Amino acid sequence: METPSTSTPRSAYTVQQFCEAHNFTRVLFYKLMKSGHGPRIMKVGTRTLISVEAAADWRRQMEEGATVMPSRRGKR
Repeated sequence: METPSTSTPRSAYTVQQFCEAHNFTRVLFYKLMKSGHGPRIMKVGTRTLISVEAAADWRRQMEEGATVMPSRRGKR
C-alpha cells in the first residue's frame, strides 16, 4: 500500500518543511516574515502553511532582489 506522501504531490509546506526545503532555520523564517520578506502564508485552523506556488513566487522574488557578487578568481 502506498503512503500519501509518495502517491500525492505536495501542495503545501508546513513552516518546518518550508525551512528544511530551503535550508534555513525557523528563526530566520520568522525574521523574514517580520521584515516583510517572507513567503505568502495561509492559515488552516491553527496551522500555518505555504503553498508550493507561494514558495516558488518567494524564490523568484528572492532571486530578483539578489545582487551578483563579482568574481574574486581573477584578482590576485
